[in-house]
Amino acid sequence: MMPNSADHRFPNAHSADLDESQPTLNPSDKPEEACGVFGIYAPGEDVAKLTYFGLFALQHRGQESAGIATFDHGAVHVHKDMGLVSQVFNEDVLSELVGSLAVGHTRYSTTGSSRVVNAQPAVVDTRLGALALAHNGNLVNTTVLREELIQSNAPFLTTTDSEMIALAIAQEVNAGNDWLEGATRAFRRCQGAFSLAIGTPDGLIATRDPNGIRPLVIGTLGDDDSTAPTRYVIASETCGLDIIGANYLRDVEPGELVWITEAGLSSFRWAPQVKRKLCIFEMIYFARPDSVMNEESLYSYRMRIGRQLALESPADVDLILGVPDSGIPAAIGFSQQSKIPYAEGLIKNRYVGRTFIQPTQSMRESGIRMKLNPLKDVLTGKRVLIVDDSLVRGTTSRKIVKALREAGAIEVHMRISSPPVTHPCFYGIDTDSQDQLIAATKTVQEIEAQIGVDSLAYLSWDGMLKATGEDPQSFCSACFTGDYPIAVPEAVKRSKLILEKSVPAPTSV
Repeated sequence: MMPNSADHRFPNAHSADLDESQPTLNPSDKPEEACGVFGIYAPGEDVAKLTYFGLFALQHRGQESAGIATFDHGAVHVHKDMGLVSQVFNEDVLSELVGSLAVGHTRYSTTGSSRVVNAQPAVVDTRLGALALAHNGNLVNTTVLREELIQSNAPFLTTTDSEMIALAIAQEVNAGNDWLEGATRAFRRCQGAFSLAIGTPDGLIATRDPNGIRPLVIGTLGDDDSTAPTRYVIASETCGLDIIGANYLRDVEPGELVWITEAGLSSFRWAPQVKRKLCIFEMIYFARPDSVMNEESLYSYRMRIGRQLALESPADVDLILGVPDSGIPAAIGFSQQSKIPYAEGLIKNRYVGRTFIQPTQSMRESGIRMKLNPLKDVLTGKRVLIVDDSLVRGTTSRKIVKALREAGAIEVHMRISSPPVTHPCFYGIDTDSQDQLIAATKTVQEIEAQIGVDSLAYLSWDGMLKATGEDPQSFCSACFTGDYPIAVPEAVKRSKLILEKSVPAPTSV
């Protein structure tokens, strides 16, 4: 790995060459993914390779860039670049990332454009050594925080809010605080959604914002030999633990700081306890179906909302289909409840990148032909109902419906296993401005006509939340209601909430 000019502050740090010409990637018909973060403290283990596999399991959370930073006796080694985890790293690169502690990141950009300079982990120097920060979420007070940092001559290299958090920690540490006090003071300056894994020369920090918008879990690595030191793993989802054989211990609690060193794991609360507001879209779509939340796999929850959808919006059809892959569990649940056979009517080419990475609208629309292929002998002469997890812009759904009809389906009905998305997210999910959300500008009947279905129905807000089995008030569902649990500055709101039309809110649970 060659030294990077952007890392001149860290003589021991290396990363991929920066390329400012990288284009910003265009969104798709889906809400875009949150990022994936991973951290590990495991002396004696190949932490870089374990982090690689952890990021590989979290690849679904972002496909723009990936990076790993390791710490070895105070020195930090970094490699990050644009592309998938498997494209950014190889055996030679990983062999140079030595140490006993590592943090990793796979990115979908929400604040800061899609360029390698914005790839994470964000690495900054302090009087106690370098820190490397991996962030999932989005701050809402970036204007104020950036101005504070500029006033103190903070050395910005990127356009990300993640670097602002890292610089705020550095500022507090440089003021004479230790890692824990410096991090705590910096976290209190941040407003919005943030789940963080932070590497330092002395240990690994993990935290979540006081509302716990984005998930973060703790695992342990190793056998049951009580004489061996416990090795800890931090990941956005439990699937990041499973892939390396780590055992789930617990979630990082909202407003908690976890400090992992050779002495073990310590926990500190840095914010008053407030009601958790986990993003409900994590359960519906973002997180992998094999990840566990609330002591069950999300596959089970998604099947349950499919059954609820069948109760709320039945249809007289011959076959139930799911949009691969995210709509399949709900489609199976719909089939089980309705007693209508489930069939695979669309085959996904899993060697094609997600359609949202296409740089033009015309390429995005043609991309669906590369990604999904209908089975004509399954569909010909059939009345079909297709289930998807969400309907955001309608572009992809229209192409799918057209493909099903061209393959011989005589009726095409659609059911969505979430309510209408009427408001943008400000907490780490790129759902674009409100005028781009089809349900914010059109009635259900107008959407039916636009995407070409015989009928369309959404899961109710009540049904979505009750199916979690938890307190409905412990989830953020602002994208369906406009009820934002963390105050969003008016200037930030205006950038996305641009419609005069009022959108009716769902009924209360």
